[in-house]
Amino acid sequence: MANEVFMPKLSSTMETGTLLQWFKEEGDSVETGEPLFEIMTDKINIEVEAYDDGVLLKKYYDIDDEIPVNQIIAYVGQQDEVVPDTSPGISGNEINEEKELNESAVEETSVRIEEQSKVEPSEDVRATPAARRVARSNNILLNEISGSGPKGRVHVKDVNQVLIQRNDSRATPLAKKVSKAHQVSLESINGSGVNGKVMKNDVAKSIDRVSRVDPSIQTSQKRKLSGMRKVIADRMQESVNTAPHVTLTSEIDMKKVQELRKNLMKVVESHTGNRLSYTDIIIKATGEALSRHPAMNASLNDDEIVLNNSINVGLAVSLDEGLIVPVIQDVPSKGLREINDHAKRLAKNARNQKLQEDQLKGATFTVSNLGMYAVDAFTPIINLPQTAILGTGRIQEKPVVVDQEIEVRPTMAVSLSFDHRAIDGAPAAAFLTELKQILENPYELLA
Repeated sequence: MANEVFMPKLSSTMETGTLLQWFKEEGDSVETGEPLFEIMTDKINIEVEAYDDGVLLKKYYDIDDEIPVNQIIAYVGQQDEVVPDTSPGISGNEINEEKELNESAVEETSVRIEEQSKVEPSEDVRATPAARRVARSNNILLNEISGSGPKGRVHVKDVNQVLIQRNDSRATPLAKKVSKAHQVSLESINGSGVNGKVMKNDVAKSIDRVSRVDPSIQTSQKRKLSGMRKVIADRMQESVNTAPHVTLTSEIDMKKVQELRKNLMKVVESHTGNRLSYTDIIIKATGEALSRHPAMNASLNDDEIVLNNSINVGLAVSLDEGLIVPVIQDVPSKGLREINDHAKRLAKNARNQKLQEDQLKGATFTVSNLGMYAVDAFTPIINLPQTAILGTGRIQEKPVVVDQEIEVRPTMAVSLSFDHRAIDGAPAAAFLTELKQILENPYELLA
């Protein structure tokens, strides 16, 4: 009898998962423990392994489809077994305890490695099928690659990084610059230099050949909206279409924050190994302001406004493929040293794709800091079901009036976007005023 393959439920709050890729095609043999498909949930990519031996008889969904949890998405069984032409749907009552256990253990089983005493080179390395194909086609040994996946699993991006390094060594700096500007792969170019080194003219000739075959390649490029980028796009569109955004701005004198940061820099670094950042201080100040204005620490679920007991601040972190928001829990109870330690570890894990699911849940308010760029102010978009988000720009010297005298002071613009369905202008303005007062007198954060 053919065995159902379900969209796993990986947390109590998960309702759907986005299918990122299939590792097997219909008709392929499947062994227990082999990666079968990859999904995204709450911006975490997870490979799901097969629980049965056999043949992949039927796939009901394609890449980028959003699928409800416990939905039957495929069948694995014996060759020529008959299965339905369309997905039978969600069989909630038919999912027995063993299936529930399997689904909750997906992440653990996806990183299982069998010990082997004698194997051929590269075969003892934990790697995705796609990574093996790319490595094999480019004559790269997998056991020479450090995998970025769970327990060292090698992904395609790890193999591609080796290819990039290989390309770097076989091309002149100018050739690399030209190839990057025109997005031409150095791997496909035969170099005319010593020992096959790729020169600038080699890249130019390659570009010329491609443009003659397809002139449009010089004028336009297309990239499918998929994966994390599609999830972000859908959520941002939902937020803009659902929540009536209102944005308030204010300018804050950051002189005393600079002084506080300078005085605490060595103390914090001696304990955490990290430099105290302006973002750490802003997060602490935001948590303090929220504790004084609980109406801003709210969520809107359907027609119900929920005043959250915990103040959990989400910190927007930029990745190459999009934006991710890890969460610092219970901010008011933490000192600057703890916030610094949590923020740095979360940001590092986010960039290395090692965040746990619970580190992305429970945010009641979000801070998005673009102060590292030449950005004065911007309008941040609310992360539903949260009802507010704070955007901060760069700190820059400006002339300001202090005690009827003009002084040059470091100032920072802040932008508070709030959901006008749940919050009115007056309480939002009061919160922003409170935040300004705290940041202009930051030593009270140490009390």
